[in-house]
Amino acid sequence: MRRLAAYEDFSQETGGAGFVLVRVVEAKGSTPRDTDAWMLVSTSATFGTIGGGRLELEAIDQARAVFAGTGAASLALPLGPAIGQCCGGHVTLSFEIMPPARFNETRAMVEAEDASDPEVWLFGGGHVGRALAAALLLLPVKVHVAETREDELALTPAGADRHLTALPESLVESIAPGSAVIVLTHDHALDFLIVSAALARDDLAQVGMIGSDTKRMTFEHQYVREGGDRTRLSKLTCPIGRKVADKRPEVIAATVAADIIAALADWREARRQDAS
Repeated sequence: MRRLAAYEDFSQETGGAGFVLVRVVEAKGSTPRDTDAWMLVSTSATFGTIGGGRLELEAIDQARAVFAGTGAASLALPLGPAIGQCCGGHVTLSFEIMPPARFNETRAMVEAEDASDPEVWLFGGGHVGRALAAALLLLPVKVHVAETREDELALTPAGADRHLTALPESLVESIAPGSAVIVLTHDHALDFLIVSAALARDDLAQVGMIGSDTKRMTFEHQYVREGGDRTRLSKLTCPIGRKVADKRPEVIAATVAADIIAALADWREARRQDAS
């Protein structure tokens, strides 16, 4: 929904004049973005990105020339020789004028991107949970926060979906495949129930739990003692994030968010390779 709101602002700024749709139609070698990248260019503003840098500046200039009727509908750029961009690959762009009558097409593209964002479920809305939610809300994911405490859930940053429940572990079964589940509650017993439910699934991109090496060992002993499959413990990331000296919630959140995004990308790439 974040991208859709930004798109609505952009389309209104065009003043009914329309804009140019720029697509990456071919990407060879090392390039800033792949063929899923596109952007919109009006006479005064842009929406989206095809990778930034000199490539994007060239694309914007070409798009505005196309809009003025003086530019070609495609542009092939060897990034190193042509524009001095160190990537060194080769990109071909297409340019298509989108009049107001076709705004529904580009709006549908934005909606499709929003809909394809993976989910991240944060179980626990304390200090670290709130900081992590805030960090993730800047990224292309749908953020859910589940809490047993109404007062803590009320502090969740705007933009995240909130779930108040006495049995947070019961939510795990219905989480979308490919999601990340991160457990940061105030209660170790609750952590155990949620993580155990998540480890029972084979289709989650990441199962993470805040804590220490000692907490992990304690969890593993209890998990196996209560009949859990030891082989599933390899799916658990605990501790989460990077070991850094600064333990402020916002710093912890930054390292955890980076790991979540990497896990989601790895999961999607593995599914893509399985399908090919």
